[in-house]
Amino acid sequence: MYAKISRQSKPNGDIKPKRLTPLLKWAGGKRWLVDELLEAFPTTSKRYYEPFLGGAAIFFAFCPQQATLSDTNKELINCYRQVRDQPQVVLQALRKLKNTEANYYRVRERQPTDRIERAARLLFLTSLSFNGIFRQNLDGLFNVPYGNKTHINPADSAKIMAASKALKGSKLVWNDFETVTDKAVAGDIVYFDPPYTVAHGNNGFVKYNAKIFSWDDQIRLSNIAERLSKRGCFVFISNADHPSIRDLYKTFNLKVVARQSKIAAATEYRKAITECLFFNAEVIRAGTSKHR
Repeated sequence: MYAKISRQSKPNGDIKPKRLTPLLKWAGGKRWLVDELLEAFPTTSKRYYEPFLGGAAIFFAFCPQQATLSDTNKELINCYRQVRDQPQVVLQALRKLKNTEANYYRVRERQPTDRIERAARLLFLTSLSFNGIFRQNLDGLFNVPYGNKTHINPADSAKIMAASKALKGSKLVWNDFETVTDKAVAGDIVYFDPPYTVAHGNNGFVKYNAKIFSWDDQIRLSNIAERLSKRGCFVFISNADHPSIRDLYKTFNLKVVARQSKIAAATEYRKAITECLFFNAEVIRAGTSKHR
């Protein structure tokens, strides 16, 4: 089933109109999909769930007053918790970390146990790393080189305070997506953005993606999405545009969305990549999306 998603003009006092810049840049981030999703999200929702949080681009653009946000990356969830609860203390810790190449590698080598120091370390490294990305080696250690961004101040007070304010009404959970969404009820929005790559096409797609998110987990996710849909939740899933993925969501509506590939260094060699945005019939019945 194919559908175009149209904007719901009816305002809702429970949702803030302000769109914020994500606190972190994250691999597979969905900044490019913000407009598409915000046009589709119902304005009468109760609570927002985002189990694969990452850089939280959609959350920070949406800014719901009540949300359950989760990820299996413990350091990421700790960072968001400290920014939410103790932003000024996080800023104090960040101001002690100087933006130099030598200091970057010193911080990268450290493994602090203090929660504030861990949060400051993650913000510092992702702000100054090459391409601003978070990446770990097989031992779970951050291994991105310094990006020579001497003009950047990781202790961005305005950005961190704004993120803290947006996170105030959020429950931050370090857990599996199935457990986290178990309490979602009718009228809640659930947005799933599981890890995947679209670079391998039909050749070895499932095998390659199994390294970052197993095929069994993809099946489990589709079953949970179906269950939440029957419960009356507004369910959205962004995923790779691949026949095996489409087969998992046959009962959902599909919108194919395109973005520019960033793999090639030269702009002229970058091509459009399609991905899938699935959403359930509850969205259409609520009047937030219409077939055209």
